[in-house]
Amino acid sequence: MDLEKNKNNAIAFYRAAYEGNAKIAIEKYVDKEYIQHNPHVEDGTQGFINYFERMQKEYPNKSIEFVRCIAEGDLVALHTHQIWPDNDQYVTMDFFRFDENGKICEHWDAIQQIPKKAANPNSMY
Repeated sequence: MDLEKNKNNAIAFYRAAYEGNAKIAIEKYVDKEYIQHNPHVEDGTQGFINYFERMQKEYPNKSIEFVRCIAEGDLVALHTHQIWPDNDQYVTMDFFRFDENGKICEHWDAIQQIPKKAANPNSMY
């Protein structure tokens, strides 16, 4: 596995989808199989495309920053900061599994809204 290539591809894949180019993201970075573990997104490539196309229509002004990217074996983890309408901010952790051809084939994520007040002075990054 080429860990740097997988890291770059995971970021490019997610950025393309997030910015409204889900079909291109699938065509470039996913092979035939795409297993989805997010319960709000249908399994498979078409489910991914449908979800991100809907998000682009409903929330065209959202933004994403990639804070960290970690790769090990066939997995890549992305730690992101997302800003949605009304300044709703979220921390996400996305995990992608790559197949033997260097294509994304599986995805998990966890999302947490950044609270307006925290019990400690540390950021979530």
